[in-house]
Amino acid sequence: MAQTGHLDPPQVSSEEFEARASLVLSLRRRGVNDRRVLSAIERVPRRLFLAARLHRYAYEDCLLPIECGQVVSAPSLVARMAEALEIQPSHRVLEIGTGSGYQTAILSQLCQHVFTVERYQTLISLARQRLAALKITNCELHHADGLQGLRERAPFDRIVLTGAVTSIPQILKAQLASDGILVCPIGAPGTLQALVRFRKGAESHVEESLGELRLVSLRPGKADFL
Repeated sequence: MAQTGHLDPPQVSSEEFEARASLVLSLRRRGVNDRRVLSAIERVPRRLFLAARLHRYAYEDCLLPIECGQVVSAPSLVARMAEALEIQPSHRVLEIGTGSGYQTAILSQLCQHVFTVERYQTLISLARQRLAALKITNCELHHADGLQGLRERAPFDRIVLTGAVTSIPQILKAQLASDGILVCPIGAPGTLQALVRFRKGAESHVEESLGELRLVSLRPGKADFL
């Protein structure tokens, strides 16, 4: 059987343990039922992916600011997207938009290997440090244009975009394995977007809407600064 990522979390206070358990219960109430996803949410310390001044909000279900003017998604959205991906332990997953590395850490607990791409070098460096602190070793981080995917590592069983696009890039569809699944928000910047799941079949494809959300949009290219 394929092995998913190892995790060596730091010591946890009783307050943090209770906060994590409370978060998982709230996710259950909001309809997240995948036990593997809930277990990963409970085990990965979200506070390690945040600035110290935000630690007290780490286990609240809200998005929070991170470096480079970006945000870390609310745990409910991370769980919802991970559940929609239907990840198996043998899967290779491509994440577009590493951000803080929090979702990368969650994905690492569900699959064999995560490949993640980010346009900001600062975010890649910080995410690499945080994953190393947790002794997570099944992630490969790339400073590159995420909207081009990662052709040299394709095909991927699953692809997830952590920011919105106006349509699914054909280059990402091409890097998805047959029977693969891609999940992403689709919509114009600043508008309500649709969370879409795309299933790639051998002869035909299926695209379905999983609800509405609002996220920042993915930008092409690599950042010149930061």
